[in-house]
Amino acid sequence: MPALKAAALVVLLGLAVSAQQRVTTPAAAEWQTYNHDLAGTRFSPLTEINTGNVSTLVRAWTYQFPAPPGGGRGAGLGAASEAVPIVVGGVMYLPVGNTIVALEPDTGKVIWQREAGGGPQAGAVSRRGVGYFAGDRTTPDRIIVTAGRRLLAFDAATGKPSEGFGTNGEVDMVVGYAGTPTIYKNVIMVGASVNELPLGPPGDTRAFDAVTGRKLWEFLTVPRPGEVGHETWLDNGWENRSGTNTWGFSETVDEARGIAYLTIAGPAANYWGGDRPGDNLFGNSVVAVGILTGKYKWHFQTVHHDIWDIDMSAAPGLVDIKQGGRTIPALATVGKGGYMFILDRTNGKPVFGVEERPVPKGNVPGEWYSPTQPFPLKPPPLAKVRFRKEDMVTAADTTPEHVRACQELWDKSGGFTNDGPFTPFTFHEEGAPPKSTISFPGGTGGVNWGGTATDPRTGYLYVNSHDTSLVGWVEKKKPGVTYSFDTAGSPHIYDRASVDGVGPFHTFSAPAGKDASGRDVILPCQRPPWSRLIAVNANTGDIAWETTLGANDFLPAGKQNVGGSGSAGPTVTAGGLVFVGATDDRRFRAFDSKTGKELWATKIDKVANANPITYRAKNGKQYVAIVATDTLFVFALP
Repeated sequence: MPALKAAALVVLLGLAVSAQQRVTTPAAAEWQTYNHDLAGTRFSPLTEINTGNVSTLVRAWTYQFPAPPGGGRGAGLGAASEAVPIVVGGVMYLPVGNTIVALEPDTGKVIWQREAGGGPQAGAVSRRGVGYFAGDRTTPDRIIVTAGRRLLAFDAATGKPSEGFGTNGEVDMVVGYAGTPTIYKNVIMVGASVNELPLGPPGDTRAFDAVTGRKLWEFLTVPRPGEVGHETWLDNGWENRSGTNTWGFSETVDEARGIAYLTIAGPAANYWGGDRPGDNLFGNSVVAVGILTGKYKWHFQTVHHDIWDIDMSAAPGLVDIKQGGRTIPALATVGKGGYMFILDRTNGKPVFGVEERPVPKGNVPGEWYSPTQPFPLKPPPLAKVRFRKEDMVTAADTTPEHVRACQELWDKSGGFTNDGPFTPFTFHEEGAPPKSTISFPGGTGGVNWGGTATDPRTGYLYVNSHDTSLVGWVEKKKPGVTYSFDTAGSPHIYDRASVDGVGPFHTFSAPAGKDASGRDVILPCQRPPWSRLIAVNANTGDIAWETTLGANDFLPAGKQNVGGSGSAGPTVTAGGLVFVGATDDRRFRAFDSKTGKELWATKIDKVANANPITYRAKNGKQYVAIVATDTLFVFALP
């Protein structure tokens, strides 16, 4: 058979599968958005795999991402992928390098594969995922994906660029976005991926028509004169301000109310804000807007004048709270600061209360410090938020070699100061002895882009939280010194590393020994556990349970249960299970959703730093899948 006809046959088979599956499989049994549904629950109603049989899960199939064009060494096109596949109409779709791939979800066979094109300067396809538009009477189903500043639409059945969408299936967003499009009816919402430069492109959230590609609205994340929140930018610090963007991988929609919830990151630059005095709305805020219009409804700011890089890093999860016979429509949002805020999603009011508490003031010349920060009364912090010298590891925790290395780093850095949550980085005078500030949970800690998973039946919220530190000081910039990546265009005073020379900012971690290949094993210097899987009862605001997430095989027996996770998050099912990868020990795990007991773990040969999914395929079986580096692993019961 000629190659062209063979390709056409593959497409026709895909169409047949799609038509059959739409008839037999409810949408809830598939995985149709990044977080399963627009409510951001990451909850599946499937029960075939449950607490009684999950221990028997076996690998059903894998899909190895293709090697780069022309061969080459190392991982394939999807190296370090964080993609979450979607399963719609009996077909699985995911981004692979600069291509979109459609697979049979029960076998992994390729139905179609389409290059995104555009050339090397056009931006690669998002490595986080794709969106699905269900079409209308005249428009077939479409797969929507971003690639740099391009918004692309492909026919879901054939992979061909969608006719009528922009120009040849492509729209110029002007400011790019590396997450996944959030699609409600005919509205495509995208955030903005901007650099951490203080001045530059705006981080505004935009919406486009899923049929034509026409721009529908734009929400200004830095308010202009006369708009709500503009008064929080003093001395014209709002002008040309960059950052302040939704870089998280998706957004959340209350479909019944027609409200979208934007989680907006901090303003740039990350650790210096002297050129933007004030609380800086809508930085570090949840903002509710009309999904069809983009019009402002309410906001809640979780950090005033961020100088710690405490971004709102994930879409909130919607949950209906049961209290005293009444139901409160709520949302739960948690970011890199480790604090979870549970809000009434109709008005943004805290369900369990929030206090403005005094926080330490810094000494950097020209900096503006907020005298207070918001603290939720419930739940308690989900990550480490303070540090004392007695929190350093002991030989009983790790190894004597590790303890010595941590102490040497402490001494070399002049010791570390920390006055509790929101401790600002101190100013270092030229020629003064070294003295560094240590901040927890650090720039990548807390609950990162993995976000929450929500069981709507119980009101339990599940998160992967990990404790990392950030060490450094602020000094006057010196000619010829390389500072952090976001310093270009910043004022005269800026951050850099402490005296140990690892930086510009660095974590408080040190070698614990060498592995079998002779490489240093670097471990945190605070006492473990270093990461936890946590369940919060949204009905009460209390922590229901928590358990260490991840092991370290390098450490001696009896000391390995220390945790060690990345930024990805969990998924919960009606089968009573919480699935999560994320750990740097290259394992994929399942826990009992009621108790936190680990029920299953499998070793894979790559780090699964992506959120897992579960779905029912056309053969009636339930599958669990996760992307790890450059491979899709899929599991099922025997």
